[in-house]
Amino acid sequence: MNVRQVIPKDAIPSVENPTFVDDHSPPDDDVVGIQLGGEARAYPIRYLNYHEIANDSLGGVPIAVTWCPLCGSAVVYDRRPPAESLPEGADDPGTLEFGVSGKLADDDLVMYDRETGSEWKQSLGEAIAGQLEGASLRVLPATTTTWDQFRKSHDDAVIMAEPGGKSEAASESDSPAEIEYQDDPYREYVEGDGFGLGAHRGEGAGREWEREDIAAKEPVLGLVLGGEALGVPRTRIEDAGGVVTAIVGGESVVVFATADGLHAYRDPGYDWTSTRGGVRADGVMWDPTTGAPLDNPATHVAANRESLERLPAQRLFAFAWYDDHGDAFFESG
Repeated sequence: MNVRQVIPKDAIPSVENPTFVDDHSPPDDDVVGIQLGGEARAYPIRYLNYHEIANDSLGGVPIAVTWCPLCGSAVVYDRRPPAESLPEGADDPGTLEFGVSGKLADDDLVMYDRETGSEWKQSLGEAIAGQLEGASLRVLPATTTTWDQFRKSHDDAVIMAEPGGKSEAASESDSPAEIEYQDDPYREYVEGDGFGLGAHRGEGAGREWEREDIAAKEPVLGLVLGGEALGVPRTRIEDAGGVVTAIVGGESVVVFATADGLHAYRDPGYDWTSTRGGVRADGVMWDPTTGAPLDNPATHVAANRESLERLPAQRLFAFAWYDDHGDAFFESG
């Protein structure tokens, strides 16, 4: 793992105790959405480009909504490291608050906690240096979708308001500048062929990628269950008609690709079929975005099924998943 200091600590400011509004424009803004304890909140990626971490509490759970623009990595963590993950002899630090260290580990955001100063690799949720080295954070079920779609799925959803302030991501130097949220400092990077910090800064093609079956910046939905990791590339889901199933850590999972995102649920053991109208299983149609069964308006038959259970997962680029988990990619057939 290559760890290097790239910008000053806190030059990209995390968000503490964010405020929320009921409406937001544009409706097609990409967001990280999460529902806990009957509450639903969305965090615009357009804002997270300039802050990368939002420390919040939802449904009584302290959460960290994290985003690494270089890795396209969106993960929501519980800010309380499980006791069993702590290094031997370490005291339980309780609830942590995370900031942006200014370091990168294999081009991924390195967070730090303000309680112990330990450093954490964002895409792994593991402490890589400091008092808590070796500890891990629990991934929470979340989705990356559009604000419009998330609001349709959660009538009472609210969305993070503009945090404001200054950020290095808004600057052409290492010194923070006033944020203009309508700008996208990573558009050229995402649309270009290269990947990594060098490609973002225009310092050449960036790192090398030797795989031909998956593009380096292919969106992947990453699952780590029962000690086993599996990354499911978007194109492999699309090639299968928008739905694939797999066994991960002894768990049966079903993964959907929709126009707005990638979604993973615990599979009750249904036989999933992709049709013109969507996805069908157990005699009814299903909404891949929410995991909810759909009533049949033509026959007035109610879909008397329970909604699928969303699994803890992360969305990230293929190269970042490979950095963390090697060749643990879903293979069709």
